[in-house]
Amino acid sequence: MASTYSFDVVSDFDRQELVNTVDQTVREIKSRYDLKDTQTTVELGDEAITVHTDSEFTLEAVHTILRTKAAKRNLSLKIFDYGKVESASGNRVRQEIKLKKGISQDIGKQITKLIRDEFKKAQSSIQGDAVRVSSKSKDELQQIMQRLKQEDWPVALQFTNYR
Repeated sequence: MASTYSFDVVSDFDRQELVNTVDQTVREIKSRYDLKDTQTTVELGDEAITVHTDSEFTLEAVHTILRTKAAKRNLSLKIFDYGKVESASGNRVRQEIKLKKGISQDIGKQITKLIRDEFKKAQSSIQGDAVRVSSKSKDELQQIMQRLKQEDWPVALQFTNYR
């Protein structure tokens, strides 16, 4: 019986956990003494989080809160792509934090090359913004997952559709 096992390497995040993270961040900003009067807003859009605040100092404090809340909810900090800090009206600053989702072609090629070079019996192919890895051995797939976790990729990796 020569069956093949496979899994997908994806880069994604739990949207609901992100909603909760932003909600907790907003609550903490409203309750913290040093941030209470800054009229800071944190808005979650489809592709990005927009932060409006009164200075770069308070923006840094908002980043710290956001990262702490995200880490507590098991969200990878690699999903945040901090944009340029822009000046907004009335001496305020605005920043867009893009949310990274999906594996780019470049990273997909790096992943498939690593698998091709180190695991001769496994096959890997790029499928859109995911990488499908297949092998006849479940043990080999487990080794590939461990090996991919050891690398420091610029995106957060998850393994799905393991069968």
